[in-house]
Amino acid sequence: MKFYTLLFLLGIASINAIAQSGNIAGKVTDESNNPLVGVNIIVKGLKKIGTQTDNTGSFKLNEVPTGNQTLLFSYLGYNSQEIKVTVTDGATTSLSNLTLAEKSELMSEVVIEGNKTNKFYTESSAYVSKLPLGNLENPQVYNVVSAFLLKEQAVTNFDDALNNVPGLQKLWESTGRGGDGAGYFSLRGFSIQPTMLNGLPALTNGSPDPANIERIEVLKGPSGTLYGSSLISYGGLINIVTKKPYETFGGEISYTNGSYGLNRITADVNTPLDSEGKALLRVNAAYHTQNSFQDAGMKESFFIAPTLSYKATDRLSFLVVTEFLQGEQTNPTMLFLNRSNPLTVDNIDDLGYDYNRSYTSNNLTIKNPTLSFQAQANYKISDAWTSQTAISTGSAKTDGYYSYLYEYTHLFAPYISDGSVFQRLVSKQNATILSTDIQQNFIGDFKIGTIRNRMVVGFDYMEAKTINNSTGYVANGLVYMGNDPSEMVYNVVYGGTEVPNYDSGILSQPGMDALLDSAVVSNSESVNRVFGAYISDVINITPNLSVMASLRVDRFEGDPEDDDDDQTALSPKFGITYQPVLDKVSIFANYMNGFQNVAAQTVADADGSNPRIKQFDPERANQFEVGAKVNLLDNKITTTISYYDITVSNQVMSDPNNINNSIQDGEVESKGFEVDVVANPVNGWNVILGYSHNDSEILNADNLVGKRPLAAGPEDMVNFWTSYKFQGNTALKGFGLGFGLNYASEAYAINYEATGDFMFPSYTILNSSIFYEADKYRIALNVNNLSDQKYYKGWSTINPQMTRNILASFAFRF
Repeated sequence: MKFYTLLFLLGIASINAIAQSGNIAGKVTDESNNPLVGVNIIVKGLKKIGTQTDNTGSFKLNEVPTGNQTLLFSYLGYNSQEIKVTVTDGATTSLSNLTLAEKSELMSEVVIEGNKTNKFYTESSAYVSKLPLGNLENPQVYNVVSAFLLKEQAVTNFDDALNNVPGLQKLWESTGRGGDGAGYFSLRGFSIQPTMLNGLPALTNGSPDPANIERIEVLKGPSGTLYGSSLISYGGLINIVTKKPYETFGGEISYTNGSYGLNRITADVNTPLDSEGKALLRVNAAYHTQNSFQDAGMKESFFIAPTLSYKATDRLSFLVVTEFLQGEQTNPTMLFLNRSNPLTVDNIDDLGYDYNRSYTSNNLTIKNPTLSFQAQANYKISDAWTSQTAISTGSAKTDGYYSYLYEYTHLFAPYISDGSVFQRLVSKQNATILSTDIQQNFIGDFKIGTIRNRMVVGFDYMEAKTINNSTGYVANGLVYMGNDPSEMVYNVVYGGTEVPNYDSGILSQPGMDALLDSAVVSNSESVNRVFGAYISDVINITPNLSVMASLRVDRFEGDPEDDDDDQTALSPKFGITYQPVLDKVSIFANYMNGFQNVAAQTVADADGSNPRIKQFDPERANQFEVGAKVNLLDNKITTTISYYDITVSNQVMSDPNNINNSIQDGEVESKGFEVDVVANPVNGWNVILGYSHNDSEILNADNLVGKRPLAAGPEDMVNFWTSYKFQGNTALKGFGLGFGLNYASEAYAINYEATGDFMFPSYTILNSSIFYEADKYRIALNVNNLSDQKYYKGWSTINPQMTRNILASFAFRF
């Protein structure tokens, strides 16, 4: 009886303890008294009690235990604050307005945006200029693809995410081959690959997994001044910003099932590691498997990314980001058009290609294990200066079978009168890229007299080592495409052997190994080292007028035993912004410079005699750009309009009078117009809209003057996505609809003087979504390529794209 009495008394005590709680309410603003949306607030020592400020900067914490408590306020780009408060049982304690002050800190951000209205817009970036500048203050154009947008569109691969960037077009998919196996994209007339993670090098031979992406930043124009020559293209660069830990326990688990055997499960778990919130851990992981939309082809991958942050003191903090991806896939279908002989057809309809054929086998795969490690330390030297030290290392491998089809119709002209003949070429890939980058940045925010300066002074060392033990390419059969297959079946004789069918190749692994058994194996190793130093200063002459002046010097070292191939390059950058309406409208102009170091080449006389090493100067790109940025109604409507003109000189190309020689006098001009709109017209309705027009022309190159470079892609492109989520206390609250499209004008697959032109037709791809979202879960159905259009992309290649596909997804938040 005493036992039950004790249990009863303990129960009464527990109920009494539970009842002894109260609430805390308040508002958070910046130093200009503007409300801060999405500020993270936790009760220290109580991991599960936390919230964020709403659209007005207000917050309320419910059921906080009575007594003395400490609140921690944290927000991207602002100094954290701790506030002590006494909680009274059953009452709401109202705090006076709390003001957070801006800070100068690089690359240690946390993004908590659950209450944002314009969910597709990011106001500032610490990476674009290596300074915490707002978009209106930055004279450079950049576009951001947010995690919210990726979720709404049910993006399961990196390439699809970039469909939201004005003027960016995929040239070809990731091949997985050594050295350059990541996907290629066209930006402002030039080819580009994803090379950066959190502003640091992250080279890959495959395609990044989107599970750990907080946002993708696409910087427009040559960006060599701050990022050197090894990572950038003349058109810009792609920077992936990863998810960072935050102060409360939480996360999300999601599952996506879709067409062509798609199964994808992801997990995002965040937890404090101590009661003070100094050590935080966030782990993102994904498992993905999918078949091809064609008769053969597959992709399987496992990805995990633990991220650890630790605040040692109020001045010193650390961040460690690790990503590991184990991917295996078959080659995407790629038909390489002949680059030196006349083509038999000039369009896809006359080619006679069967859209359902992949010309591969699921037994012939290529693996791309990738490891990326980043560590950084941020130390606040004073109120004006912060030190940021970062190191990144990476390993990108490729192991497996790589094959492609190359057009050889000219060899079979005597035997066929219709169609095209392709030869399959295969290689056993075995290559590794090892990269190391060390950066030291000093970031300042100070005044000289009344003039505000925001400055970064940095030093950078990058080393990339490539180890290649791949085989050479061997022939593996012939493939006929055309409208009269009987000609191929009965008439073509190649090497004295009659070709018996459409595809005479061997697509089994033992058969492929037998063909490769006698192939020559490369045993090469090369190392490139780049030493760089840079300085950039943004000077506020008045609150409305600012100028940017930047300069970089790079020292490129190739062969460590040969100083003749070493190169030194200077890269300046200038920009000006004027805000006729402060924090609303900005007019900007910039001059930007980029360069690429060109390795020495072996050349010879026309008859092959007198071989020698020839050195080249760095290639140069110069951009002039003007435009305007608009930000209205507290970020509800943001627009960027720009016109650019890029000229690349000193391009290395083949000598038209000597096949064994190269000359350096190529020149290309690329100019265009871009518009980007991100809007939240009414609560619950979000829109992104982009348009780009690009005119690219070769100004100086034998037999190519006046032609459009193949890397330039389509001249005109449109990207659009809109979604609406029902609001208020209605039966439809939580339901939402989404719709979007991507348009690309016709584009050249190839347009050489010797080959003639092969043109891809224009296309418009329609996508849609319907979803229901509550506090703890989200259910969605997405349909991509609604009209089931057959369309192609390529870069002297023909690469068929996915047909209509349906994705059903479920996510649970905790």
